[in-house]
Amino acid sequence: MRTRVKICGITKKEDALLASNLGADAVGFVFYKDSPRYIDPINAGKIIACMHPFILRVGLFVNENPEFVNDSIIKSKINFLQFHGDESEEYCNQFNLPYIKAITMKDDINLLECCKKYKSASALLLDTFSKELRGGTGKVFDWKRIPQNLSLPLIIAGGLNSENIISLIKTVNPFCVDVSGGVEKNKGVKDEEKMKKFMIGVHDATL
Repeated sequence: MRTRVKICGITKKEDALLASNLGADAVGFVFYKDSPRYIDPINAGKIIACMHPFILRVGLFVNENPEFVNDSIIKSKINFLQFHGDESEEYCNQFNLPYIKAITMKDDINLLECCKKYKSASALLLDTFSKELRGGTGKVFDWKRIPQNLSLPLIIAGGLNSENIISLIKTVNPFCVDVSGGVEKNKGVKDEEKMKKFMIGVHDATL
């Protein structure tokens, strides 16, 4: 099975179209106002309107007011949700869209329990733990900490780039990888060559 690719932190139409043309399966829009990659849902909607329909459009939220999530869904036309905070399964399920639950890899994390706690999730996204940041750390975690045969598909994030993506896929064989900073020229602006090299790395690793 080939590894899917989600390119997150999209703020420009050109980057979204490039991601799509390079074969990304999903693009992510950050609706978390403390993030340097934040985009207003209305502007995200303008980008999404230019994209082909067979790519997932994911909205990322962190401990957000449900009204803001619903309003963002309407304005942006996203079709997938990603929750990167301390949201409960009940919270995640109230929006009538499939969702990804992000799990930060703290030292005491129990991924078997996380799979039970968020059994309705489409996937778990594993990211590097940081006291200061909710994602976007640019740092990898120890992939050997991931148990085998978890009950939910895994999306791996955290410090991924063209130089380590082959190693990750061969070590973990995740359902999907999520990249943001590793394909940027600066925060929120993607680098075409880095994106191309990353996609080539994913392709080569799954041959």
